[in-house]
Amino acid sequence: MTGLKRELGLVPLAAIVFFNVSGGPYGLEDVVGSFGPGLALLLLAVTPLIWSLPVALTMSELAAAMPDEGGYVTWVRRAFGPFWSFQVGWWSWVDSFLDVAVYPTLFVEYLKFWYPAMTPLERWLLAVAFIVVLTGLNVVGARPTGRAAVLLSVLALAPIAALAVLALPAVSQAPWRPLVGAQHSLGAGLGLGLAVVMWNYAGWDTPSTCLGETSAPEHGFRRSMLLALPVITLSYVVPVGIVLATGTTEWTKWQTGALPALARAAVGPRLGDAVAAGAVLSTAGLFMSLLLTNSRLPYVLARDGLMPSALAAVHPRFGTPWTAVVVSAVIYAAFAVFSFKELIVLNVWLYSLSLLVELAAFLWLRTYQPELARPWRVPGGLVIAAVVAGVPMALSLLAMATAGWLNTLAGVIAALTGPAAYAWWSRPARRDSPR
Repeated sequence: MTGLKRELGLVPLAAIVFFNVSGGPYGLEDVVGSFGPGLALLLLAVTPLIWSLPVALTMSELAAAMPDEGGYVTWVRRAFGPFWSFQVGWWSWVDSFLDVAVYPTLFVEYLKFWYPAMTPLERWLLAVAFIVVLTGLNVVGARPTGRAAVLLSVLALAPIAALAVLALPAVSQAPWRPLVGAQHSLGAGLGLGLAVVMWNYAGWDTPSTCLGETSAPEHGFRRSMLLALPVITLSYVVPVGIVLATGTTEWTKWQTGALPALARAAVGPRLGDAVAAGAVLSTAGLFMSLLLTNSRLPYVLARDGLMPSALAAVHPRFGTPWTAVVVSAVIYAAFAVFSFKELIVLNVWLYSLSLLVELAAFLWLRTYQPELARPWRVPGGLVIAAVVAGVPMALSLLAMATAGWLNTLAGVIAALTGPAAYAWWSRPARRDSPR
C-alpha cells in the first residue's frame, strides 16, 4: 500500500493538464513582438497539431497501458530499465526548478500592473508568500488541488473570453499583417519561433506523474488531454488574433506582461483590470498544478530507492507525498529570484531531453512488447506510431539546436549530473527506502 488516494476525476485532471501546458495566453505576448503578427498566429495555430497532439496521443497510450504513479518515469523503466528511468525523472525534476519557479516570478510581474514601484525585496517576499499558500494546498490533497485548478482555470479564462467578445466590434484590419517582423527572415523566424511557441504548448507528459491518484486513469487521462487541447489552442489564437485586428496597440509593443495593457487599450480600463486579475489567478493555477505533478518525481524515485527515503513519505491523513512537495517548493522559492526571461531560456533544452527518452520508450514498447495490454492505443500500426512519435522527436531536436549556448550548457550539466546522481543513490548502502 502506498497510501496515495485516487481523487482526481476527469474535469479536475483536465484543469491540471490545462495548467501544466498553458494557463491561458498570459506571458505569450512576446511571441507577437518578436516574430511578427502573421508568423505568431500561424505558429499558434499549427504547433498544437504537429507537436501537442502527437505527444498527447503517445502519452495517452502509455497511460492506458501502465496507469501507475510516476507516469513516464514508470514507462521508461519498463522500456529501458532503472538507469534511464532515473535520468528522465532527475532531468525533469531539475527542469522543474527552472520551469515552475517561473510562475511566482510571473505572478509578481503581473502585480506590477497595479504596483509598478515594487522593490526587489517586496518582489521576492510576495513570491515566497505565493509559494507557501499553494504548497499548503498541495499538502492537503490532490482532490482540493484539483478542484482549485478547475475554479482557477474558469477565473483565468473568463477575462480572456470577455476580451475576445468585447473587442470584436473594434476589428478593423487583418491581424496577420505584417507576416514577419523586420528582425527575422521568414525562414529564420519560422525555425526560432517554432521552438519558442513549442514551450507554450509543452507539458502533455507531466500530468502522467499523478496517475496513481487519478480515478479511472486508463481512459480518464486521454479524455482529459482531448478536453484540454482545443481549450488551450483557442485561448491562444482567438484573443491574440482579435486584439491584433483592432489595431489599438502597435504589434511591436507586445511584450511579456503586456496583455492587461492591451486589453485596456482595446476595450477599456475595467477589462484591463480583469485581465490583470486573470493573469494573477492563472499563475496561481500554474504553480499549484505543476507543484502537484513535479513533486511526484522525487517521490517515485525515492520509493524506488534512488533518492533519500524521506522523500517517499506519504502524509497519514491527507495521502499526499508531503515531504517531496515541501522540498520541491523550497527549491522553487530559491529559483524565483531570477527574472522571467532568464528562467524561460533555460527550460526548453532540458524538457526536450527528457521528452526524447519518453518518446523512444513509447516506440520501444510498441516494437518489443506488443503483448502489453493497451486498453487504448494510437490508431494504426507501427508505422503510424513511428510517425506520431517521430514528429515531436524531430521538433525536440530542433528546439535543442536553436536554443543557444546557455540552454545547451544547462542541458549538458543536467545530462552529466543525472548519471552521477544515479551512481550515488543506486549504491547498495543507499538503498534504504521501501520498494
